[in-house]
Amino acid sequence: MTDDQMDPVRAAMAGELRLLDREVRSSARLMAELLDPEFTEIGASGRLWSRSEIIADVVESTRPSDPPITVSDMTGVLLAPGIVHLTYVSDNAGRRARRSSVWRRSEDGWRVYFHQGTLSAL
Repeated sequence: MTDDQMDPVRAAMAGELRLLDREVRSSARLMAELLDPEFTEIGASGRLWSRSEIIADVVESTRPSDPPITVSDMTGVLLAPGIVHLTYVSDNAGRRARRSSVWRRSEDGWRVYFHQGTLSAL
């Protein structure tokens, strides 16, 4: 049994942190590996994003000189076999948001199915 089968919350957390990494955010291929084919996002702006739209936007806007996105208060819960819900606070150069992601396990591994961000004045 692999680690992600034994601890699905830890596997989802690792995937979420990878999605915040500059190297992943600058590569459409790497992002696509972590986003479910049915992925949608409600961004901090309130906009609804499709998988292809978010990949294109994030890759286009990510710069090597960008400061790292920091994460605090990450928690996760196994909702059902193969479904994990994560919540956390992100700080992207002073732009703080409360975030929520739903990860699901597929034949290709753990992928984020849904994400929502809400700007926060924390």
